[in-house]
Amino acid sequence: MRIKTLLTPLLAYALLPVSAASTFAADAYPAKPVRFVITFPAGGPTDVVVRLIGQGLTSEWGQPMIIDNRGGAGGIVGTEIVAKAAPDGYSFLVGTAGGMTINPALQPKLPYDSFRDFAPVGMLVMNPQILVAHPSVAAKNVKELVALAKSKPGQLNFASAGTGTATHLGLELLKLTTGLEAVHVPYKGGAPATTDLIAGQVQLLWVSIPSVLPHVKSGRLRALAVSTAKRSGSAPDVPTVAESGYPGFEYANWNALFAPAKTPAAIVNKVNASVVKILSDPDVAQRLSSQGADPAPGSPDALARYMRTDYERWKKVIKSAGIKPD
Repeated sequence: MRIKTLLTPLLAYALLPVSAASTFAADAYPAKPVRFVITFPAGGPTDVVVRLIGQGLTSEWGQPMIIDNRGGAGGIVGTEIVAKAAPDGYSFLVGTAGGMTINPALQPKLPYDSFRDFAPVGMLVMNPQILVAHPSVAAKNVKELVALAKSKPGQLNFASAGTGTATHLGLELLKLTTGLEAVHVPYKGGAPATTDLIAGQVQLLWVSIPSVLPHVKSGRLRALAVSTAKRSGSAPDVPTVAESGYPGFEYANWNALFAPAKTPAAIVNKVNASVVKILSDPDVAQRLSSQGADPAPGSPDALARYMRTDYERWKKVIKSAGIKPD
């Protein structure tokens, strides 16, 4: 009799329709710590964003969020880990433009497929890039910059954090959109590129807003535009490239949340709802903005559509510029 009593709930659960069983599982979720894999070392901008969101999730769910930093190979190492993780709702990837749309467009052979191996959960933040120039550049906006570059072909040097990085592709997108003429000078990272820009060794750079905003305010650098479709909360006085006369220009570094493919939809939707709630909190939004990250909460479907658009954008730019992976 006791065996029958124990088995009855299990049998009832087994006989539930798949959607009902999935909802039942989501109601009890999470029952243990949840892992967020970040494809960068600890302490970077992505790390700061995720730890802030993780605090909110821990408070709401009563389960700790484990931050697992897995840097290496341009984000490939950490991305592959989540692609192969169990689809049980306890492993998530904090994906980036580099890992999820740029690498697939640049490298034909990856150990994961961004569109096949993951279930989009939702966008977290957009990280607008800011186009800055050395004060010696006689241009105060993008239109003036394009005209100046055409009048002095081959004389403007445009730094990047390295060939194939978002800062390099941002330059190529700007060239493709505006007809800008500039010589690409790749560096091994954004920090040395910024140092040489301030010293006047190069003239232009796309870079994250927080890293150069003090130099803009002091006059050591001049801000010309931001890369996103809307102005950034971190630099509201700086116009977009689209506002500067080139409609349609848009790109950003971004962070979004992904689960392994086949993770139950009920769990994906529950995590999405919690993340949207946290990102919509004014205090969280202000703290993220101070880090140069604009909250961008949205649905799983919206993230899937954005990913496809971003991938096609970079595929076009890479082909047009003839960029090859290092």
